[in-house]
Amino acid sequence: MQTRRCGLSLLLASLMLLTALAQPFPQNPAAIARQALDFLLQQRFSDLRAMFDQNMSQQVTQNTLETTVAPQLNSLGGVASIGEPLVQENQGYEVVTFPVQFEAGKFNVIFSVDAQGRIAGMFLQPGQSAAAVAAQWTRPSYSDPSRFHEIHVTVGRAPWSLPGSLLMPVGAGPFPGLVLVQGSGPRDRDETIGPNRPFLDIAEGLASRGIAVLRYDKRTFVYAQQMAALPHLTVEQEVIEDAISAVALLQRQPGVNPSRVFLLGHSLGGYLAPRIAKQDPAIAGLIIMAGNARPIPQLILEQSQELGAPAQQIEELKQQIARIYALRPGQADSERFFGVPASYWLDLKNYDPTSVAQNLQIPMLILQGGRDYQVTQTDYELWKSALDGKRNVTFQEYPDLNHLFLHGQGRSTPAEYEQPGHVSFDVVEEIARWIQGVSARGGSKPVS
Repeated sequence: MQTRRCGLSLLLASLMLLTALAQPFPQNPAAIARQALDFLLQQRFSDLRAMFDQNMSQQVTQNTLETTVAPQLNSLGGVASIGEPLVQENQGYEVVTFPVQFEAGKFNVIFSVDAQGRIAGMFLQPGQSAAAVAAQWTRPSYSDPSRFHEIHVTVGRAPWSLPGSLLMPVGAGPFPGLVLVQGSGPRDRDETIGPNRPFLDIAEGLASRGIAVLRYDKRTFVYAQQMAALPHLTVEQEVIEDAISAVALLQRQPGVNPSRVFLLGHSLGGYLAPRIAKQDPAIAGLIIMAGNARPIPQLILEQSQELGAPAQQIEELKQQIARIYALRPGQADSERFFGVPASYWLDLKNYDPTSVAQNLQIPMLILQGGRDYQVTQTDYELWKSALDGKRNVTFQEYPDLNHLFLHGQGRSTPAEYEQPGHVSFDVVEEIARWIQGVSARGGSKPVS
């Protein structure tokens, strides 16, 4: 039997976590969530929506379920098994997680249940429970914990303060510093995906090589309900404000050279990295890992086609994307596309990361995995075409790495993310060498 490739892209995952405020729980949340899971898997979307709370009903329409969720479910293939649910209380909700084994691999299906027994949130996530992930992760060979120590920090301020971890090299310094900015979705500070924790790999690898690294939980991870309720959400609130706060925090850290603080963005973080640097001239340089150069809706369509969505659903997806491109300033945010308001798409409407990057004078390192099916060679070539003439930009491609910069063979699929691995040693070494080179040269052309 030919295994179907998973339709749950990391881009779409960021748009599926929708929640509201709630109080204590008088009902059985596991039974309620199991009913919702059955309706979801059977694609009985009218019955599923009848279980939603008011906010969820407004944000996740029948059309969203049919044009966005259904293609993802279809590409996952048949259901082999459903594991016992894990029930945890989180910010006034009961969060119920079901491990579901599809043909394409294992995924968590997560529901938030409110005090009235209504479904207030729904999320599909590659991987296993947090406990299982923590138990499976092992330190990469290129990490030497004797050469750094961890400091717990807080990024930003109330009402959006975020927990973070700073890995400081042993010694007096001053050390160059690096802030890590995640891809799409409600990501934790490690950018955990299945048993893999790529940002933890990078942080420990670089801290072992004399670079202070700050990573933090994303705002949509810590404040999912509050973020989903924002009427005028943009990437400023989702990503940019916190990235700038993190840079400022690292610059103030004793032992860090404040003029040598860099920013690394992965996927969506890479896409937004030029915009972040434009808003914060204090950033010493950018590292863009698998950053898309094309608009997000275009990638959503491309990934859906790559993952074999039916023709009718592709056509419906095209129609929804056409409506996004037709949005005009002042349009009501009550209409949502892929789970987020019109403001989100209007904010990105005229954003071209390569054009912004062309006008930046700071050094940049552009990294790409040759097996990346999410941000592809097309995007990498657009970066090269736009920036190849700039003397302070370095490009590096790794033919056998995927979107997470993990090794693999053959065609990459989301199911591959379920296999434990580590960010390539070559990638960590290249980043360390580049940062140290730029820092030593005071911003001149880095060693390539």
